[in-house]
Amino acid sequence: MLATAIAGAGIGLRIPHVQQILADDSVEIPWLEVLVDNWLVDGGLNQHLLNRISERFPLVFHSVGLSLGGANTLDVDYLNKIKSLKQACGGHWYSEHASFSGNDDFKVADLLPLPYTAEAVMHISNRIKQTQDIMGERILLENVSTYMSCQHNELSEGEFIAAIAEEADCYLLLDINNAFVTSVNLDQQLQSFLDAVPAQRVKQIHLAGFHQKGDYLLDAHNHPVDPQVWNAYQRYIELNGNIPTMIEWDSEIPSLNRLLQERQIAADIMQFNSKPSAGVDQCA
Repeated sequence: MLATAIAGAGIGLRIPHVQQILADDSVEIPWLEVLVDNWLVDGGLNQHLLNRISERFPLVFHSVGLSLGGANTLDVDYLNKIKSLKQACGGHWYSEHASFSGNDDFKVADLLPLPYTAEAVMHISNRIKQTQDIMGERILLENVSTYMSCQHNELSEGEFIAAIAEEADCYLLLDINNAFVTSVNLDQQLQSFLDAVPAQRVKQIHLAGFHQKGDYLLDAHNHPVDPQVWNAYQRYIELNGNIPTMIEWDSEIPSLNRLLQERQIAADIMQFNSKPSAGVDQCA
């Protein structure tokens, strides 16, 4: 495992690329994000491959299965498995979503948004605190894409995320693609969301592509980053400094070379920007 700090532009580690990454010593990637749900198997080939990856590249961990905003009991066994794998591979931090995925009776294969209310702020914040106690560190909370608004909302999404970060004392993973998708789907101002999110707590950024579905955008992670998202990202970096940024593909995954070309765009934007991050300690 490597102790190198997380900085610059990374990519999401996807299984189709693992063998090429390990076989080619010339592959230069500052860091990788591990979608931990794909690797929670004791022993076996996957664990062996991930151990080899961790010897060459700094890692951060990300999951989709915790249902932080859910009403069911927090899955402590799941968290302990993530903690164990993260420690074994020297992962720098762990992130999850501001969402829920069902309850004890049913599960959905999606990240469902919460109502933006004071009650929901306290509910998910308490569960984040419990998660942080188990993990022994502050986690990163990611904003999700939404397709409809709740009539009971008391806050904007940006205010909601900011209130959780303050109450739970957690970091944030800012997904600019998710924010853009939401802004289009709900006819909102992307900049208003970005202005409301406390930049000093943003420890990582996600960039991804969406699928145009006619009258709405689907957060499918199956296309290159849209030019409008790149523009929003560049403005954000210019204002807030160079925050570690990851290119995310989850379906119709391109070749590693194509993915690295997209990573390079983010790297070039950060290289052009001379302003250091004014946020949290990115080496932590």
